[in-house]
Amino acid sequence: MENDKIVALEDRIPKLKEQRRRKANRRLVLLLILFFTMIVVVAYSQSPLSHVKHISVTGNEVYADNEIIMASGITQQTNIWKIKESNIVSKLDHLSEIKEVNVQIKWPNSVQIQVKEHSRVAYLKKGKYYLPIMENGKIIKDRKTEIIPVNSPILFEFKEGSVLNLMVKELEKLPNEITNSISEIHYSPKKTDHYHISLFMNDGFEVSATLRSFSGKMVHYPSIISQLDPNKKGLIDLEVGSYFKAFEPEVEEKDVE
Repeated sequence: MENDKIVALEDRIPKLKEQRRRKANRRLVLLLILFFTMIVVVAYSQSPLSHVKHISVTGNEVYADNEIIMASGITQQTNIWKIKESNIVSKLDHLSEIKEVNVQIKWPNSVQIQVKEHSRVAYLKKGKYYLPIMENGKIIKDRKTEIIPVNSPILFEFKEGSVLNLMVKELEKLPNEITNSISEIHYSPKKTDHYHISLFMNDGFEVSATLRSFSGKMVHYPSIISQLDPNKKGLIDLEVGSYFKAFEPEVEEKDVE
């Protein structure tokens, strides 16, 4: 019996050696793969292949692609391993027209910048130029144009500050059909009302209002003009109540609901 056990153990020794040899080979292969992978990564990170080759910009209308790229600080000499998305976002957030920024690194050497800009609400008339006014109340002085804007109210005598911010917020509350019907908005403060404005509509009517209640009353503009003679233009006063005064020499006032 003892001889049988000894023979059986001797038979197993070659098998155990083979198993150990296979395990050792697998470990060696894994170590070699890891070693060569590290060499490739280090070589790639130190070579021109790791430099940014392509930068794409999406979502921009106010800014051109090259303006966004320049502001981000990324160039074709930038090593893609050294790019920190938070730093790019911080740099672009300083642009007054940028609302949101998202940066994605596309390996091996591309960067995608997605931006969301503040929308244009109106234009400010300054001399012969028209300056865009964004939803955050900023006036874009370097985007001036001599072309008369279409379907956007033109503002006069406004400047950046609390009054313009309130004007923008009130305009955003109105339906597009009403804002598109406004041709001009003049800031015309009174001693009794620092927030008084005068509007000139595309249909020929004039509106006197205060920013304190502008959107709440102006939203009823279609209903108001439906009660008036379209051939008889005049002033619609929305400051306190709502009444109409014709432009004709003979004064005619009409209460409107």
